[in-house]
Amino acid sequence: MKRVNKKLEDTKPVRSALVQIEKPIYGGAFLARLEGKATFVPLTLPGEQARVRIVEEKRGYALAEADEIVTAAPERVVPGCRHFGVCGGCNYQHANYESQLGFKQAILRETLQRGGVEAPETIDILAGNEWQYRNRIRLALDGAGRVGYRARRSHDLIPISECPIASPLLVQAALSGGEILRRGKAGLRPSEVSLFCNAEETQLLASVFVCDAASRTLDQFFGEWKERIPALVGIEFLEEGRAGKPARALARRGEASLTYRAGGANYRVDHGAFFQVNRWLVDALVDRVTAGRRGGLAWDLFAGVGLFARRLAESFAQVAAVESSPTAVEALAHNVEGTTGTCVKAETLAFLRAHRTAKPEVIVVDPPRVGLGAETTSLLAEVGAPTIVYVSCDPATLARDLRALIDAGYALSSVTLADLFPQTFHLESVVELRRS
Repeated sequence: MKRVNKKLEDTKPVRSALVQIEKPIYGGAFLARLEGKATFVPLTLPGEQARVRIVEEKRGYALAEADEIVTAAPERVVPGCRHFGVCGGCNYQHANYESQLGFKQAILRETLQRGGVEAPETIDILAGNEWQYRNRIRLALDGAGRVGYRARRSHDLIPISECPIASPLLVQAALSGGEILRRGKAGLRPSEVSLFCNAEETQLLASVFVCDAASRTLDQFFGEWKERIPALVGIEFLEEGRAGKPARALARRGEASLTYRAGGANYRVDHGAFFQVNRWLVDALVDRVTAGRRGGLAWDLFAGVGLFARRLAESFAQVAAVESSPTAVEALAHNVEGTTGTCVKAETLAFLRAHRTAKPEVIVVDPPRVGLGAETTSLLAEVGAPTIVYVSCDPATLARDLRALIDAGYALSSVTLADLFPQTFHLESVVELRRS
């Protein structure tokens, strides 16, 4: 009986229907309703009628693909990349940029409201050039040395010939590295490569993920690649980490870091260290987080290489820059050296437990996507700084943490949508809270 049912299931006709697209949903799709069920359809726009095909059905919602746009929205434009729609990297290239900002503003407001947080009437927007903004990309490679991104809805490799959202240097470096690999002289079969450049595209770091790395192979590959890409100042071969462990460096050549000019200062950024990805908006982001703030003591939690701490040190008598990542702490110490800032190598939670009686006037937090969590927000409330500036890359965890801080006596002062990731669904937020 099971075998018969499986055969019937395989031959079941594909479900297709005409739907009205309602609004954007966080994650890149757009909401429609089919027989009352929420149906998520990528590559469509609000107001459009689309003929869609259901590709996955769950109890509470369905996933669909648009086979035909029957009535197109006026905001629809020709995508800027030939790979858009197949490549999984971008979500909104079919919409004009003004509409993209509107999508993200609406999604941020709705996500906050769903989490019990009423956003101010006005959500400020930081935006810049929507193309060639990325200073970091990570690409996959296949056995033939072709470089590309993962496909939408699958892990298949989509070889690329362009990437209009990335710095041109990164694309040039990726394609030339792939060409060297295809010729096979280096004897490498890497699985992925990560590339990071400074804003001026004068320095480039490469991390290549391999199974093993003979120094002779690395020397040859680095030499040939640098001959083609003179901005390449350093390369590392990494063994991909397993079971949640970080990648392990197998070998390195050239420089271990590059110099990134941002916010009026030079930052050392090492291989693999986190740094804001939008080279057009870094300065504006630093200004939004730090401008007009001064006093005796400030904390920069999840400090990375010190992007905010360095600026805060210009107007505070003391700045504690707290970071635990091994790829960032050495650069952080270097970047705050000679300022009023101090590098504190610690997990944020451990630091707060040990310093709950301190009296900072301003606390800046820039956590990873998982946000702060219950104990961290509780300890922040116990410290009770007059101002907290929360930099977030996930609106859902932001809403959760803001609700906890508001319940503990804080009030929203301002909310800013920082569009660090144009053409994609990702959004950054800067929220200022003040003790009420």
